[in-house]
Amino acid sequence: MTDAAAPDAAPTPDGGDRGPVVADLSEDGLLARVLPHLPAGDRTLLGPGDDAAVLAAPDGRFVVSTDVLVEDRHFRRRWSSGEDVGWRAAMQNLADVAAMGARPTALVVSLVVPGDLPVAWVEGLARGLGAACRTVGAGVVGGDLSGGAVVVVAVTVHGDLGGRDPVLRSGARPGDVLALAGTVGRSAAGLALLDAGRPDADPEVVRVYRRPEPPLAAGPEAASCGATAMLDVSDGLLRDAARLATAAGVVLDLHDPHRALADDVAALRAAADALGADPVAWVLGGGEDHGLLAAFPPGAVPPGFRVVGRVRGPGPGTPAGAVLVAGRPPHAAPGWEHFHR
Repeated sequence: MTDAAAPDAAPTPDGGDRGPVVADLSEDGLLARVLPHLPAGDRTLLGPGDDAAVLAAPDGRFVVSTDVLVEDRHFRRRWSSGEDVGWRAAMQNLADVAAMGARPTALVVSLVVPGDLPVAWVEGLARGLGAACRTVGAGVVGGDLSGGAVVVVAVTVHGDLGGRDPVLRSGARPGDVLALAGTVGRSAAGLALLDAGRPDADPEVVRVYRRPEPPLAAGPEAASCGATAMLDVSDGLLRDAARLATAAGVVLDLHDPHRALADDVAALRAAADALGADPVAWVLGGGEDHGLLAAFPPGAVPPGFRVVGRVRGPGPGTPAGAVLVAGRPPHAAPGWEHFHR
């Protein structure tokens, strides 16, 4: 989860008449405000209301992943509306399922909220979750509520492989080409502008930080076209490429980003000029655009992916797991690390 925010002691009111807060309602009362905003999904046989949901799994297998967003670590309420946080929480999980070559089918969401949180913010979170899930026909089928000092959104996502084998990180082989669907760097640039108090310098990258749009359909398409390995770029292109290279026991050699990722570099110029930053550092080290990085046999790259590098075998000075940029070790920061700043 790349675009984390350090704790900020400043108050985060939305301003104006915020209406009731969470402490004004019972758990059932809060659920009654939330559930109408959540879609059922087309694989849901039994949704919220019992002790557990029931989902159809025609493939006989299901893909499952989980992620968590913590207030003042992964988002700030003064920067992001409830809708923004709900959208991001859903999309980062939907992207994990897509990266396995599966179609997302359902989310289970657990929510920790302080008692003074406006109910309208929680309803907005539900709307954001629902809007994101509707883009792929997934449902929000259950979860849990608890009180706490800060907002915590924990999401578990399920997906359907549709009869295909899952695409693992470990399948890349020397001779494969490396390709990317989606964008890189924009979310990191948006976070940097917000952190500097300069969101007006490039509203588009700020929008991507608040509401990323992963190429979810590209995951199953890549699987159908013979992708040998794939993962969601959540913690930065270099860091996540190293995870793929390590899992497969190969070396990844990224092409010169000024050429292979020229559109991404160009899209960050305004933000980079405003902050005196290097856009290539965001392209290589920024995460949470949630693009998909995949390896393919030559000639198998589907539309929607662009070739950004190649897969090599390890050799003298380049051990398995290494990532190179234009044939050399990179100078840019490797990406987000959850336990270090």
